[in-house]
Amino acid sequence: MQDQELGWVERYLDSLARERRLSPHTISAYRADLVSLVNWLDANAIASFGSVIGQDIRRFAAECHRDGLGPRSIQRRLSAVRGFYGYLAREAAVRGNPADDIRAPKGAKRLPKTLDVDQMARLLGERQGPTASDADEALLCRDHAALELLYSSGLRLAEILGLDLPDLDMKDHTARVLGKGGKTRIVPVGRMALRALEHWLGIRTGLAAVGEQAVFIGRNGRRLGSRALQLRVAAYARRQGITSHVHPHLFRHSFASHLLESSGDLRGVQELLGHANISTTQVYTHLDFQHLARTYDASHPRARRRAKP
Repeated sequence: MQDQELGWVERYLDSLARERRLSPHTISAYRADLVSLVNWLDANAIASFGSVIGQDIRRFAAECHRDGLGPRSIQRRLSAVRGFYGYLAREAAVRGNPADDIRAPKGAKRLPKTLDVDQMARLLGERQGPTASDADEALLCRDHAALELLYSSGLRLAEILGLDLPDLDMKDHTARVLGKGGKTRIVPVGRMALRALEHWLGIRTGLAAVGEQAVFIGRNGRRLGSRALQLRVAAYARRQGITSHVHPHLFRHSFASHLLESSGDLRGVQELLGHANISTTQVYTHLDFQHLARTYDASHPRARRRAKP
């Protein structure tokens, strides 16, 4: 049974590579998911893909869960199976898609990580470490301006890298940002971010390539790339003695969490983040509750844990 069924898997993967131009890494992940299905069918004496019913796919997902596979991984595996059966149906190899109505078990909601206010102040404070060369110092000024702006305005990685000089209104203390779905919004820029930007823009003039409009540029004078900024942010944090993994989106999470803690204005935070749906923003209310719960546990007479005798 396996040779014939694996042949269908390979034909499907070949079609994905040709028609959708998926990366080799994605194709490899699809192959692993579909081979696991083939092995499960073989172990359960199910003769062919055409004889599989919805209950079989449900049992397959349940066994994956019992074997320790997480909900997200099971969801990805089921997605691969649904796509594969869609291909088989188009090729008239099966009738119907038994995976259509099967869903993975829900996992615990993962809250975004943040830096607390003291950690953020340390990260954005006076730089530590040995004195840098002139060239490196210019890039450190750029990195500092980018970090200040990420935290000041809660920007996504693509949003800050997409900023052009005309998008900054230094007098009005605002920036025009192009967000998801091509939606533009105006965000406030804080005092410390403005100061860092002014410093960087003064240096940028002598580094930018002719005609380059990007606010943040690399050594070549052209717009900075996403991977380059991710690596620079992590390196900057290490210079400041921050041992946890620091990445650009962490500043957005911290911005939202700190703003909500101090204002309680969920709708306002939604607007500043550019979330289309407030349910996306509500995850930060859980972060806020965690902060309140810790305060309660540490302070309330009825909540304090007794010291062990």
